[in-house]
Amino acid sequence: MNIVQIPSPGTAEVQQKLHLLPLPARSEALDFIDFLLKKYPAQVTTKTKPKAGCMRGAFVRMSDDFNAPLDDFKEYQ
Repeated sequence: MNIVQIPSPGTAEVQQKLHLLPLPARSEALDFIDFLLKKYPAQVTTKTKPKAGCMRGAFVRMSDDFNAPLDDFKEYQ
């Protein structure tokens, strides 16, 4: 079984308490965690593709000299 470490409040406390248990009780605790994971499955979010034109109006104004060479790079030109 692979263990995924997800930092969250209380994770360290759970790990400390788990290590205090005898080995048979640890196995029972892990079985209970598996039960809870099945009872409360992780919510999977699906990404939707952006629709064409969804950024319309997001950029208010582009400078008139946008394509002009930058002064910082004159020595390289």
